[in-house]
Amino acid sequence: MKLLTPDPGLLIWTLLAFLIVFFILKYMAWPAILKGLKDRETGITNAIATAEKVKAEMAALKNENEALMVQAREERSVMIREAKEQATKMISDAKDKAKAEYDRIVADAQVAITQQKNAALIDVKNQVGSLVIEVSEKILRRELSNKGEQEKYITELAEGVKLN
Repeated sequence: MKLLTPDPGLLIWTLLAFLIVFFILKYMAWPAILKGLKDRETGITNAIATAEKVKAEMAALKNENEALMVQAREERSVMIREAKEQATKMISDAKDKAKAEYDRIVADAQVAITQQKNAALIDVKNQVGSLVIEVSEKILRRELSNKGEQEKYITELAEGVKLN
């Protein structure tokens, strides 16, 4: 039963040691421990606030990024549409230019053909005229008294003339 009832001297010395350690801890260790806990609490609070702030900024950046993506898509579609319209316009312009060039070439060719045709007709007329003059000269130089001989001579001259 000695364990259940401690000796009063042991009890006093234990109480005295406890009080000395308690006062030393109260004035020396507790302020440092409480200050450390307060600093830790402040650090955790600041970290949570910073995390919330960063989270809000990230959400804002995400929304801004999505808005920029939508704008970029719209600009891309506008650029594609404009490029298609410009390509269509360029093709149409090229077709119009080709058609105008074709029409000009055909008109020039028709003018050239008409000029060559007229030149050929004039040349043929000149050749026929000179043949007629040549035949007439030969007929007039040869004075024939007989009409039959004149016709025979004209026929010979007509056969002998080569048309160019």
